[in-house]
Amino acid sequence: MLDPRSIFSITTEEEFIEKSLAVFRYQALNNPVYKTYVELLNTPIEAVETLEQIPFLPIQFFKQYELISGNRPVEKIFSSSGTTGMVTSKHYVTDLSLYHYSLEKCFEQFYGPLTDYTIFALLPSYLERNGSSLIDMVEFWIDKSNQPQSGFYLYNHNDLYEHLLAHEKTGKKAILIGVSFALLDFVETYTMNLQNTIVMETGGMKGRKKEITRQELHTILSQGFGTNEIHSEYGMTELLSQAYSRGDLSFKTPQWMKIMVRETEDPFTYVDEGKTGGVNVIDLANYNSISFIATDDLGKKINQNQFEILGRFDHSDVRGCNLLVVD
Repeated sequence: MLDPRSIFSITTEEEFIEKSLAVFRYQALNNPVYKTYVELLNTPIEAVETLEQIPFLPIQFFKQYELISGNRPVEKIFSSSGTTGMVTSKHYVTDLSLYHYSLEKCFEQFYGPLTDYTIFALLPSYLERNGSSLIDMVEFWIDKSNQPQSGFYLYNHNDLYEHLLAHEKTGKKAILIGVSFALLDFVETYTMNLQNTIVMETGGMKGRKKEITRQELHTILSQGFGTNEIHSEYGMTELLSQAYSRGDLSFKTPQWMKIMVRETEDPFTYVDEGKTGGVNVIDLANYNSISFIATDDLGKKINQNQFEILGRFDHSDVRGCNLLVVD
């Protein structure tokens, strides 16, 4: 059986394919829901030899079933946000340490050691509910940063403003991660000139403000915070890995995660790089749940580990951390 942590040592495309096929075979045998899905599609497990032949489970299944691979007990349940009465997605995590290991390795790949940063978090809507994987992620960042100034801010914008200014004077690195509407609220009152702080938005207007394109959002935030670029995080309840954009509106994946773009009218056919379609995600950190997910996002693949998100299918529910439509 594959050691789940071995996925974090992937360095080549061949290794990724080999481990993806191993994870597929494991989940197709040990995840009851996925096993039934694969059988209903008449897909013989032993006949799957390429990534394109792997059945991707529609993301809506997270709203209806406990998607667990193996027999480990559940340690934590992450749930998506939603309006009253809406059925939300639930991700049953049976190895929280694997998730946290993924968080650390992913952050290091894009930004270096967490201990190099002070973490400021402006995530009010997520702090006000239980079960947010984003809050768990940022709590882990804060703990690992081991910086006394790291912490969460709810609506105490003046405290955040003063702490950002004070930290800026130290010349040390920091990250301000925030939900889009809260960052917009902040720069309506405060303007800054941050040279040592990365500003990272996680998407999400949640009906608080008029929906705008990501480019418009980044322009407003860059002017308000005095930065040359705004970073973004692509993540969701159903994934235990994240992709990051470092200022150019395109996202890059860690080596154990891959985006594949399917035809909008034919979920079993894939489009070429540069063409728009539905986003399928392979997240091998989801070893104990399901690693092959057909999302409701629309996007296009730029190259092997880089992609853009362009919006969402019209029929899909608005996710709590929904991404902005891009022109």
